[in-house]
Amino acid sequence: MKRTTTGTYGLSLCLVAAALAGCGGTSTSGGEAQVVDGGTFTLGVSSDPGSLDPQMGAGSTLFTVSQFAYDPLLSVDGGTGEIKSGLAKTWKVEGTTVSLTLADGVTCADGAKLTASHVAANLNFVADPNNKSPFLGTFFPAGATSVGDDAAGTVTVTLPQPAPFVLNGLASLPVVCPTGMADRSALKTGTSGTGPYQLTEAAPGDHYTYTIRDGYTWGPGGATTATKGLPKTVVVKVVQNETTAANLLLSGGLNAAQVNGPDAERLEKSGLFAAQTPALVGEQWYNHAAGRVTADPKVRMALTRALDLAQLRKVLTSDKGSGATTLAANEPVACPGDSVSKALPAFDAEAAAALLDEAGWAAGSDGKRAKGGTPLAVTFLYQNNNGSAGDAAAELAVQQWKAVGVEATARSQDETTLTSTIFGAGDWDVSWVSLNVSSPDQLVPFLSGPASPDGTNFAAIADADYDKAVAAAMTTAGVAGCADWLAAESSLIAKADVVPFAAKVVRTFGKGAEFRTPGQLIPTSIRVLAK
Repeated sequence: MKRTTTGTYGLSLCLVAAALAGCGGTSTSGGEAQVVDGGTFTLGVSSDPGSLDPQMGAGSTLFTVSQFAYDPLLSVDGGTGEIKSGLAKTWKVEGTTVSLTLADGVTCADGAKLTASHVAANLNFVADPNNKSPFLGTFFPAGATSVGDDAAGTVTVTLPQPAPFVLNGLASLPVVCPTGMADRSALKTGTSGTGPYQLTEAAPGDHYTYTIRDGYTWGPGGATTATKGLPKTVVVKVVQNETTAANLLLSGGLNAAQVNGPDAERLEKSGLFAAQTPALVGEQWYNHAAGRVTADPKVRMALTRALDLAQLRKVLTSDKGSGATTLAANEPVACPGDSVSKALPAFDAEAAAALLDEAGWAAGSDGKRAKGGTPLAVTFLYQNNNGSAGDAAAELAVQQWKAVGVEATARSQDETTLTSTIFGAGDWDVSWVSLNVSSPDQLVPFLSGPASPDGTNFAAIADADYDKAVAAAMTTAGVAGCADWLAAESSLIAKADVVPFAAKVVRTFGKGAEFRTPGQLIPTSIRVLAK
Protein backbone atom coordinates (compact mmCIF):
# COMPACT_ATOMS: atom_id res chain seq x y z
CA MET A 1 0.00 0.00 0.00
CA LYS A 2 1.94 2.91 -1.38
CA ARG A 3 -0.90 1.73 2.23
CA THR A 4 -2.41 8.04 0.09
CA THR A 5 -1.28 9.38 2.35
CA THR A 6 -0.48 10.47 -1.04
CA GLY A 7 1.09 9.48 -0.27
CA THR A 8 1.39 9.18 -0.66
CA TYR A 9 -1.32 7.14 1.23
CA GLY A 10 -5.91 10.35 2.45
CA LEU A 11 -3.92 7.89 4.32
CA SER A 12 -1.78 7.08 1.57
CA LEU A 13 -1.13 3.54 2.13
CA CYS A 14 1.82 3.66 -0.11
CA LEU A 15 1.79 0.51 -0.24
CA VAL A 16 0.98 2.12 0.92
CA ALA A 17 1.19 2.77 2.05
CA ALA A 18 2.08 4.33 -0.79
CA ALA A 19 2.23 5.16 -1.84
CA LEU A 20 2.05 1.23 -2.10
CA ALA A 21 4.30 2.40 -5.93
CA GLY A 22 5.40 3.77 -9.19
CA CYS A 23 3.49 7.08 -9.36
CA GLY A 24 4.32 9.63 -12.00
CA GLY A 25 5.29 13.22 -11.37
CA THR A 26 6.20 16.45 -13.09
CA SER A 27 7.93 19.53 -11.79
CA THR A 28 7.61 23.27 -12.06
CA SER A 29 10.09 25.89 -10.99
CA GLY A 30 11.21 29.38 -11.72
CA GLY A 31 14.13 28.43 -13.98
CA GLU A 32 17.66 27.03 -13.96
CA ALA A 33 19.65 27.28 -10.74
CA GLN A 34 23.15 26.36 -9.61
CA VAL A 35 23.48 23.27 -7.43
CA VAL A 36 25.86 22.89 -4.51
CA ASP A 37 27.53 19.87 -2.92
CA GLY A 38 27.60 18.97 0.73
CA GLY A 39 24.34 20.64 1.68
CA THR A 40 21.55 19.67 4.05
CA PHE A 41 18.05 18.90 2.79
CA THR A 42 15.17 19.08 5.29
CA LEU A 43 11.97 17.25 4.38
CA GLY A 44 8.74 17.83 6.30
CA VAL A 45 6.33 14.91 6.79
CA SER A 46 2.88 15.06 8.38
CA SER A 47 3.28 12.03 10.65
CA ASP A 48 5.96 9.98 12.34
CA PRO A 49 6.71 6.76 10.40
CA GLY A 50 6.64 4.64 13.55
CA SER A 51 8.72 1.47 13.29
CA LEU A 52 11.28 1.91 10.50
CA ASP A 53 11.27 -1.75 9.43
CA PRO A 54 10.72 -1.21 5.68
CA GLN A 55 9.00 -4.54 5.08
CA MET A 56 6.56 -4.39 7.98
CA GLY A 57 4.56 -1.23 7.32
CA ALA A 58 2.79 0.28 4.36
CA GLY A 59 2.16 3.88 5.36
CA SER A 60 3.36 6.47 2.88
CA THR A 61 5.60 8.22 5.42
CA LEU A 62 7.48 4.98 6.10
CA PHE A 63 7.63 4.34 2.36
CA THR A 64 9.11 7.80 1.84
CA VAL A 65 11.86 7.49 4.44
CA SER A 66 12.66 3.88 3.50
CA GLN A 67 13.80 4.97 0.05
CA PHE A 68 16.73 6.87 1.55
CA ALA A 69 18.27 3.74 3.06
CA TYR A 70 16.91 0.85 0.98
CA ASP A 71 16.74 -0.17 -2.68
CA PRO A 72 14.28 -2.40 -4.55
CA LEU A 73 15.30 -4.96 -7.15
CA LEU A 74 13.82 -2.95 -10.01
CA SER A 75 12.51 0.52 -10.79
CA VAL A 76 9.68 1.89 -12.92
CA ASP A 77 10.02 4.81 -15.30
CA GLY A 78 7.56 7.40 -14.01
CA GLY A 79 6.68 8.59 -17.50
CA THR A 80 6.51 5.43 -19.60
CA GLY A 81 5.90 2.70 -17.04
CA GLU A 82 8.89 0.80 -18.42
CA ILE A 83 10.61 -1.57 -15.99
CA LYS A 84 14.20 -0.53 -15.39
CA SER A 85 17.15 -1.64 -13.30
CA GLY A 86 17.59 -1.42 -9.56
CA LEU A 87 19.58 -3.89 -7.53
CA ALA A 88 19.00 -6.23 -10.47
CA LYS A 89 20.69 -5.36 -13.76
CA THR A 90 18.75 -7.88 -15.88
CA TRP A 91 15.46 -9.72 -15.43
CA LYS A 92 13.19 -12.11 -17.29
CA VAL A 93 9.70 -13.51 -16.75
CA GLU A 94 8.78 -16.83 -18.32
CA GLY A 95 5.42 -18.18 -17.23
CA THR A 96 5.72 -18.80 -13.50
CA THR A 97 9.48 -18.19 -13.30
CA VAL A 98 11.10 -14.82 -12.65
CA SER A 99 14.88 -14.63 -13.05
CA LEU A 100 16.93 -11.65 -11.88
CA THR A 101 20.68 -11.01 -12.09
CA LEU A 102 22.09 -8.65 -9.47
CA ALA A 103 24.17 -5.62 -10.34
CA ASP A 104 27.89 -5.89 -9.63
CA GLY A 105 29.46 -4.44 -6.52
CA VAL A 106 26.32 -3.76 -4.47
CA THR A 107 27.22 -3.28 -0.81
CA CYS A 108 25.32 -2.63 2.39
CA ALA A 109 25.86 0.41 4.57
CA ASP A 110 27.93 -1.74 6.95
CA GLY A 111 30.23 -2.76 4.09
CA ALA A 112 28.85 -6.27 3.58
CA LYS A 113 28.31 -7.49 0.03
CA LEU A 114 24.70 -8.10 -0.98
CA THR A 115 24.38 -11.59 -2.44
CA ALA A 116 21.65 -13.41 -4.33
CA SER A 117 20.93 -15.62 -1.32
CA HIS A 118 20.45 -12.48 0.81
CA VAL A 119 17.88 -11.20 -1.70
CA ALA A 120 16.11 -14.56 -1.79
CA ALA A 121 15.93 -14.52 2.01
CA ASN A 122 14.17 -11.13 1.79
CA LEU A 123 11.59 -12.40 -0.65
CA ASN A 124 10.98 -15.56 1.38
CA PHE A 125 10.53 -13.46 4.53
CA VAL A 126 7.82 -11.40 2.87
CA ALA A 127 6.29 -14.57 1.40
CA ASP A 128 5.97 -16.24 4.80
CA PRO A 129 2.43 -15.46 6.03
CA ASN A 130 3.59 -15.93 9.63
CA ASN A 131 5.64 -12.73 9.31
CA LYS A 132 2.52 -10.73 8.37
CA SER A 133 4.28 -8.36 6.00
CA PRO A 134 1.74 -6.05 4.34
CA PHE A 135 3.71 -6.52 1.13
CA LEU A 136 2.62 -10.15 0.79
CA GLY A 137 0.14 -10.22 -2.07
CA THR A 138 0.68 -6.51 -2.62
CA PHE A 139 4.20 -6.32 -3.99
CA PHE A 140 5.04 -10.03 -3.89
CA PRO A 141 2.67 -12.86 -4.90
CA ALA A 142 1.40 -15.18 -2.18
CA GLY A 143 2.82 -18.67 -2.47
CA ALA A 144 5.97 -17.60 -4.33
CA THR A 145 9.33 -19.14 -3.39
CA SER A 146 12.80 -17.78 -4.09
CA VAL A 147 16.28 -19.27 -4.44
CA GLY A 148 19.59 -17.42 -4.78
CA ASP A 149 22.66 -18.60 -6.67
CA ASP A 150 25.56 -16.63 -5.23
CA ALA A 151 28.08 -17.87 -7.78
CA ALA A 152 25.98 -16.67 -10.70
CA GLY A 153 24.51 -13.69 -8.85
CA THR A 154 20.99 -14.73 -9.82
CA VAL A 155 17.71 -14.95 -7.96
CA THR A 156 14.99 -17.28 -9.23
CA VAL A 157 11.42 -16.74 -8.10
CA THR A 158 8.87 -19.49 -8.69
CA LEU A 159 5.26 -18.28 -8.74
CA PRO A 160 2.23 -20.45 -7.92
CA GLN A 161 0.55 -18.99 -11.00
CA PRO A 162 1.37 -16.25 -13.54
CA ALA A 163 1.33 -12.79 -11.93
CA PRO A 164 0.43 -10.05 -14.43
CA PHE A 165 2.41 -7.22 -12.80
CA VAL A 166 5.03 -9.08 -10.75
CA LEU A 167 7.89 -6.82 -11.89
CA ASN A 168 5.98 -3.69 -10.84
CA GLY A 169 5.64 -5.18 -7.38
CA LEU A 170 9.34 -5.98 -7.10
CA ALA A 171 10.04 -2.34 -7.96
CA SER A 172 8.36 -1.33 -4.69
CA LEU A 173 9.77 -3.95 -2.33
CA PRO A 174 12.78 -2.68 -0.32
CA VAL A 175 15.61 -5.15 0.27
CA VAL A 176 17.07 -5.47 3.77
CA CYS A 177 20.75 -6.35 4.30
CA PRO A 178 21.87 -9.46 6.27
CA THR A 179 22.48 -7.63 9.55
CA GLY A 180 18.91 -6.33 9.56
CA MET A 181 17.47 -9.69 8.53
CA ALA A 182 19.29 -11.29 11.46
CA ASP A 183 17.92 -8.75 13.96
CA ARG A 184 14.57 -7.34 12.85
CA SER A 185 14.15 -5.49 16.15
CA ALA A 186 17.11 -3.27 15.24
CA LEU A 187 15.20 -2.09 12.17
CA LYS A 188 12.56 -0.36 14.28
CA THR A 189 14.88 2.57 15.00
CA GLY A 190 17.77 1.90 12.61
CA THR A 191 18.48 1.02 9.00
CA SER A 192 20.29 -1.84 7.27
CA GLY A 193 20.16 -1.32 3.54
CA THR A 194 21.98 -0.74 0.29
CA GLY A 195 20.47 2.70 -0.33
CA PRO A 196 22.20 6.03 -1.00
CA TYR A 197 21.83 7.14 2.64
CA GLN A 198 21.96 5.56 6.08
CA LEU A 199 20.19 6.63 9.23
CA THR A 200 22.56 8.26 11.72
CA GLU A 201 20.10 9.77 14.21
CA ALA A 202 16.54 8.91 15.20
CA ALA A 203 14.39 11.15 17.41
CA PRO A 204 10.92 9.59 17.01
CA GLY A 205 8.14 12.14 16.82
CA ASP A 206 10.58 14.91 15.91
CA HIS A 207 13.21 14.11 13.28
CA TYR A 208 15.35 11.49 11.53
CA THR A 209 18.80 12.27 10.12
CA TYR A 210 20.31 10.42 7.15
CA THR A 211 23.90 10.71 5.93
CA ILE A 212 25.04 10.08 2.35
CA ARG A 213 27.00 6.93 1.45
CA ASP A 214 30.14 7.20 -0.64
CA GLY A 215 30.57 4.71 -3.47
CA TYR A 216 26.87 4.19 -4.21
CA THR A 217 26.60 3.54 -7.97
CA TRP A 218 23.55 1.30 -8.50
CA GLY A 219 20.66 3.75 -8.22
CA PRO A 220 17.73 3.93 -10.67
CA GLY A 221 18.87 4.98 -14.11
CA GLY A 222 22.50 4.65 -13.04
CA ALA A 223 22.20 7.26 -10.27
CA THR A 224 25.20 7.60 -7.95
CA THR A 225 25.97 9.56 -4.79
CA ALA A 226 28.84 11.25 -6.65
CA THR A 227 26.25 13.34 -8.51
CA LYS A 228 26.80 17.04 -7.99
CA GLY A 229 24.10 18.70 -5.90
CA LEU A 230 23.03 15.70 -3.82
CA PRO A 231 22.75 16.68 -0.15
CA LYS A 232 25.27 15.23 2.25
CA THR A 233 22.67 15.19 5.02
CA VAL A 234 18.91 14.65 4.87
CA VAL A 235 16.75 15.56 7.86
CA VAL A 236 13.19 14.24 7.88
CA LYS A 237 11.23 16.46 10.26
CA VAL A 238 7.76 15.62 11.60
CA VAL A 239 5.46 18.63 11.10
CA GLN A 240 1.84 17.60 11.63
CA ASN A 241 0.22 20.99 11.04
CA GLU A 242 0.04 21.87 7.36
CA THR A 243 0.02 25.64 7.93
CA THR A 244 3.16 25.30 10.04
CA ALA A 245 4.80 23.29 7.26
CA ALA A 246 3.88 25.98 4.73
CA ASN A 247 5.33 28.71 6.96
CA LEU A 248 8.54 26.74 7.41
CA LEU A 249 8.83 26.33 3.65
CA LEU A 250 8.50 30.05 3.10
CA SER A 251 11.02 30.87 5.84
CA GLY A 252 13.52 28.26 4.71
CA GLY A 253 13.04 26.01 7.72
CA LEU A 254 12.06 23.21 5.34
CA ASN A 255 13.34 22.44 1.86
CA ALA A 256 10.37 20.26 0.93
CA ALA A 257 6.91 19.31 2.16
CA GLN A 258 3.68 18.05 0.67
CA VAL A 259 0.91 20.64 1.17
CA ASN A 260 -2.58 19.76 -0.03
CA GLY A 261 -5.03 22.20 1.54
CA PRO A 262 -5.65 25.94 1.17
CA ASP A 263 -2.05 26.74 2.18
CA ALA A 264 -0.93 25.29 -1.15
CA GLU A 265 -2.32 28.32 -2.94
CA ARG A 266 -0.11 30.82 -1.13
CA LEU A 267 2.91 28.59 -1.71
CA GLU A 268 2.10 28.47 -5.40
CA LYS A 269 1.74 32.25 -5.54
CA SER A 270 5.11 32.66 -3.82
CA GLY A 271 6.78 30.99 -6.79
CA LEU A 272 8.13 27.96 -4.97
CA PHE A 273 9.25 24.90 -6.91
CA ALA A 274 6.62 22.16 -6.96
CA ALA A 275 6.85 18.49 -7.97
CA GLN A 276 3.41 17.28 -9.00
CA THR A 277 1.87 13.83 -8.71
CA PRO A 278 -1.69 12.81 -9.64
CA ALA A 279 -3.22 10.82 -6.80
CA LEU A 280 -6.41 9.48 -5.31
CA VAL A 281 -7.12 11.70 -2.28
CA GLY A 282 -10.72 10.87 -1.37
CA GLU A 283 -11.60 7.21 -0.80
CA GLN A 284 -14.20 6.07 1.70
CA TRP A 285 -14.05 2.65 3.36
CA TYR A 286 -16.43 0.83 5.69
CA ASN A 287 -15.67 -1.67 8.43
CA HIS A 288 -17.42 -4.86 7.28
CA ALA A 289 -16.44 -6.80 10.42
CA ALA A 290 -19.20 -8.59 12.29
CA GLY A 291 -20.64 -6.49 15.09
CA ARG A 292 -20.12 -3.15 13.36
CA VAL A 293 -23.19 -1.28 12.11
CA THR A 294 -21.45 -0.99 8.73
CA ALA A 295 -21.38 -4.79 8.38
CA ASP A 296 -24.88 -4.37 6.91
CA PRO A 297 -24.70 -3.66 3.15
CA LYS A 298 -27.88 -1.57 3.37
CA VAL A 299 -26.25 0.68 5.95
CA ARG A 300 -23.11 1.02 3.81
CA MET A 301 -25.17 1.96 0.78
CA ALA A 302 -27.28 4.38 2.81
CA LEU A 303 -24.21 6.12 4.22
CA THR A 304 -22.88 6.44 0.68
CA ARG A 305 -26.06 7.74 -0.91
CA ALA A 306 -26.53 10.25 1.92
CA LEU A 307 -23.34 12.01 0.80
CA ASP A 308 -23.12 14.59 -1.96
CA LEU A 309 -19.78 13.25 -3.15
CA ALA A 310 -19.28 16.00 -5.71
CA GLN A 311 -19.67 18.62 -2.98
CA LEU A 312 -17.34 16.69 -0.67
CA ARG A 313 -14.75 16.49 -3.43
CA LYS A 314 -14.92 20.23 -3.98
CA VAL A 315 -14.37 20.95 -0.29
CA LEU A 316 -11.69 18.28 0.28
CA THR A 317 -9.59 19.42 -2.68
CA SER A 318 -10.21 23.17 -2.25
CA ASP A 319 -12.04 23.00 -5.59
CA LYS A 320 -8.85 21.75 -7.30
CA GLY A 321 -9.78 18.11 -7.68
CA SER A 322 -11.65 15.84 -10.06
CA GLY A 323 -13.60 12.63 -9.91
CA ALA A 324 -11.69 9.39 -9.44
CA THR A 325 -11.47 7.06 -12.44
CA THR A 326 -9.74 3.92 -11.12
CA LEU A 327 -8.74 2.45 -7.77
CA ALA A 328 -5.15 1.93 -8.95
CA ALA A 329 -4.47 5.54 -9.93
CA ASN A 330 -0.74 6.11 -9.48
CA GLU A 331 1.13 7.02 -12.63
CA PRO A 332 2.18 5.25 -14.68
CA VAL A 333 -1.26 3.63 -14.40
CA ALA A 334 -1.04 -0.04 -15.37
CA CYS A 335 -4.74 -0.25 -16.31
CA PRO A 336 -6.02 3.12 -17.54
CA GLY A 337 -9.76 3.49 -17.92
CA ASP A 338 -12.81 4.35 -15.87
CA SER A 339 -14.11 1.83 -13.35
CA VAL A 340 -15.68 4.50 -11.14
CA SER A 341 -17.98 7.06 -12.74
CA LYS A 342 -20.75 4.71 -13.92
CA ALA A 343 -20.54 2.51 -10.82
CA LEU A 344 -20.44 5.14 -8.06
CA PRO A 345 -23.78 5.27 -6.19
CA ALA A 346 -25.60 8.56 -6.79
CA PHE A 347 -26.46 11.08 -4.09
CA ASP A 348 -30.06 10.60 -2.94
CA ALA A 349 -30.87 11.42 0.68
CA GLU A 350 -34.42 10.05 0.37
CA ALA A 351 -33.14 6.73 -0.95
CA ALA A 352 -30.59 6.66 1.89
CA ALA A 353 -33.34 7.16 4.46
CA ALA A 354 -35.43 4.40 2.88
CA LEU A 355 -32.51 1.97 3.04
CA LEU A 356 -32.03 2.72 6.74
CA ASP A 357 -35.75 2.08 7.29
CA GLU A 358 -35.40 -1.28 5.53
CA ALA A 359 -32.40 -2.12 7.73
CA GLY A 360 -34.52 -1.54 10.82
CA TRP A 361 -33.07 1.79 11.89
CA ALA A 362 -36.18 3.83 12.64
CA ALA A 363 -36.15 7.62 12.96
CA GLY A 364 -37.42 9.08 16.23
CA SER A 365 -39.26 12.36 16.76
CA ASP A 366 -35.87 14.12 16.92
CA GLY A 367 -34.83 12.62 13.58
CA LYS A 368 -32.20 10.39 15.14
CA ARG A 369 -32.31 6.71 14.21
CA ALA A 370 -32.16 3.72 16.51
CA LYS A 371 -32.78 -0.04 16.50
CA GLY A 372 -33.82 -1.90 19.62
CA GLY A 373 -32.95 1.12 21.72
CA THR A 374 -29.44 1.41 20.26
CA PRO A 375 -28.70 4.71 18.46
CA LEU A 376 -27.33 4.58 14.91
CA ALA A 377 -23.87 6.00 15.54
CA VAL A 378 -20.66 5.60 13.55
CA THR A 379 -17.02 6.36 14.30
CA PHE A 380 -15.50 8.18 11.33
CA LEU A 381 -11.71 8.47 10.98
CA TYR A 382 -9.81 10.63 8.54
CA GLN A 383 -6.17 11.53 8.10
CA ASN A 384 -4.75 14.91 9.05
CA ASN A 385 -2.76 15.46 5.85
CA ASN A 386 -5.31 17.62 4.02
CA GLY A 387 -5.18 20.48 6.50
CA SER A 388 -8.23 22.64 7.07
CA ALA A 389 -9.79 21.40 3.82
CA GLY A 390 -9.84 17.87 5.21
CA ASP A 391 -11.43 19.07 8.43
CA ALA A 392 -14.09 20.99 6.51
CA ALA A 393 -14.90 18.02 4.28
CA ALA A 394 -15.20 15.71 7.29
CA GLU A 395 -17.53 18.18 9.00
CA LEU A 396 -19.67 18.32 5.86
CA ALA A 397 -19.92 14.52 5.74
CA VAL A 398 -21.02 14.45 9.38
CA GLN A 399 -23.73 17.05 8.62
CA GLN A 400 -25.03 15.09 5.64
CA TRP A 401 -25.22 11.88 7.64
CA LYS A 402 -27.00 13.72 10.43
CA ALA A 403 -29.60 14.84 7.89
CA VAL A 404 -30.68 11.20 7.46
CA GLY A 405 -30.57 10.43 11.19
CA VAL A 406 -27.03 9.09 11.59
CA GLU A 407 -24.81 10.38 14.39
CA ALA A 408 -21.17 10.36 13.26
CA THR A 409 -18.16 11.15 15.43
CA ALA A 410 -15.29 12.41 13.28
CA ARG A 411 -11.69 12.00 14.45
CA SER A 412 -8.65 13.37 12.68
CA GLN A 413 -5.55 11.19 13.11
CA ASP A 414 -2.03 11.20 11.76
CA GLU A 415 -1.05 8.43 9.38
CA THR A 416 0.71 6.26 11.95
CA THR A 417 -2.20 6.38 14.40
CA LEU A 418 -4.81 5.82 11.71
CA THR A 419 -2.89 2.91 10.21
CA SER A 420 -2.54 1.34 13.64
CA THR A 421 -6.29 1.72 14.25
CA ILE A 422 -7.61 0.25 11.03
CA PHE A 423 -5.04 -2.53 10.70
CA GLY A 424 -5.25 -3.39 14.37
CA ALA A 425 -8.95 -4.24 14.31
CA GLY A 426 -9.62 -0.98 16.14
CA ASP A 427 -12.73 1.05 16.82
CA TRP A 428 -13.92 2.50 13.52
CA ASP A 429 -16.86 2.26 11.13
CA VAL A 430 -15.99 4.68 8.31
CA SER A 431 -12.56 5.89 7.24
CA TRP A 432 -11.09 8.05 4.53
CA VAL A 433 -8.00 6.14 3.48
CA SER A 434 -6.56 6.56 0.00
CA LEU A 435 -4.62 3.54 -1.22
CA ASN A 436 -2.37 4.78 -4.00
CA VAL A 437 -0.93 2.00 -6.13
CA SER A 438 -0.23 1.70 -9.84
CA SER A 439 -1.48 -1.78 -10.72
CA PRO A 440 -4.81 -3.32 -9.66
CA ASP A 441 -3.32 -6.60 -8.45
CA GLN A 442 -1.57 -4.65 -5.66
CA LEU A 443 -4.99 -3.87 -4.18
CA VAL A 444 -6.18 -7.47 -3.93
CA PRO A 445 -4.93 -8.11 -0.35
CA PHE A 446 -6.72 -4.95 0.81
CA LEU A 447 -9.99 -5.90 -0.88
CA SER A 448 -10.14 -9.62 -0.12
CA GLY A 449 -8.57 -12.38 1.93
CA PRO A 450 -7.84 -12.48 5.68
CA ALA A 451 -9.11 -9.50 7.65
CA SER A 452 -6.95 -7.45 9.99
CA PRO A 453 -5.11 -8.19 12.17
CA ASP A 454 -4.46 -11.52 10.42
CA GLY A 455 -4.18 -9.94 6.99
CA THR A 456 -4.14 -6.60 5.20
CA ASN A 457 -7.87 -6.64 4.38
CA PHE A 458 -8.45 -3.91 7.00
CA ALA A 459 -12.08 -3.35 5.99
CA ALA A 460 -12.88 -7.10 6.22
CA ILE A 461 -14.37 -7.09 2.72
CA ALA A 462 -15.75 -10.43 1.51
CA ASP A 463 -17.18 -10.08 -1.99
CA ALA A 464 -17.53 -13.27 -4.04
CA ASP A 465 -18.07 -11.34 -7.29
CA TYR A 466 -14.80 -9.45 -6.83
CA ASP A 467 -12.92 -12.64 -5.98
CA LYS A 468 -14.27 -14.33 -9.11
CA ALA A 469 -13.37 -11.36 -11.32
CA VAL A 470 -9.85 -11.24 -9.86
CA ALA A 471 -9.35 -14.95 -10.54
CA ALA A 472 -10.22 -14.32 -14.19
CA ALA A 473 -8.00 -11.25 -14.42
CA MET A 474 -4.99 -13.05 -12.92
CA THR A 475 -4.93 -15.54 -15.81
CA THR A 476 -3.98 -12.82 -18.30
CA ALA A 477 -0.57 -11.15 -18.28
CA GLY A 478 -0.16 -7.38 -18.36
CA VAL A 479 -2.61 -4.93 -19.89
CA ALA A 480 -4.49 -7.63 -21.80
CA GLY A 481 -6.36 -8.37 -18.58
CA CYS A 482 -7.23 -4.76 -17.76
CA ALA A 483 -10.88 -5.05 -18.80
CA ASP A 484 -11.33 -7.78 -16.19
CA TRP A 485 -9.49 -5.77 -13.54
CA LEU A 486 -11.61 -2.67 -14.16
CA ALA A 487 -14.79 -4.76 -14.06
CA ALA A 488 -13.71 -6.19 -10.70
CA GLU A 489 -13.25 -2.67 -9.32
CA SER A 490 -16.63 -1.54 -10.65
CA SER A 491 -18.42 -4.40 -8.90
CA LEU A 492 -17.04 -3.29 -5.53
CA ILE A 493 -17.81 0.37 -6.10
CA ALA A 494 -21.38 -0.29 -7.24
CA LYS A 495 -22.03 -2.06 -3.92
CA ALA A 496 -20.35 0.74 -1.94
CA ASP A 497 -17.76 -1.71 -0.61
CA VAL A 498 -15.28 1.08 -1.32
CA VAL A 499 -16.13 4.62 -2.45
CA PRO A 500 -13.46 6.55 -4.41
CA PHE A 501 -14.70 10.12 -4.76
CA ALA A 502 -11.80 12.51 -5.31
CA ALA A 503 -8.55 12.74 -7.26
CA LYS A 504 -6.10 15.59 -7.32
CA VAL A 505 -2.66 16.61 -8.49
CA VAL A 506 -0.74 16.59 -5.22
CA ARG A 507 2.16 19.00 -4.91
CA THR A 508 5.37 18.63 -2.96
CA PHE A 509 6.75 22.15 -2.66
CA GLY A 510 10.43 22.91 -2.49
CA LYS A 511 12.59 25.86 -1.47
CA GLY A 512 16.35 25.82 -1.92
CA ALA A 513 16.12 22.43 -3.61
CA GLU A 514 14.53 20.59 -6.50
CA PHE A 515 13.57 16.91 -6.81
CA ARG A 516 11.24 14.42 -8.49
CA THR A 517 8.24 12.69 -6.92
CA PRO A 518 7.07 9.74 -8.98
CA GLY A 519 4.86 8.48 -6.16
CA GLN A 520 7.33 9.34 -3.43
CA LEU A 521 10.28 11.70 -3.37
CA ILE A 522 13.24 10.02 -5.10
CA PRO A 523 16.38 10.55 -2.95
CA THR A 524 18.83 10.50 -5.87
CA SER A 525 16.80 13.19 -7.67
CA ILE A 526 17.36 15.81 -4.94
CA ARG A 527 19.49 18.79 -5.90
CA VAL A 528 20.41 21.39 -3.30
CA LEU A 529 20.44 24.86 -4.87
CA ALA A 530 22.84 27.69 -4.25
CA LYS A 531 21.30 30.44 -2.14
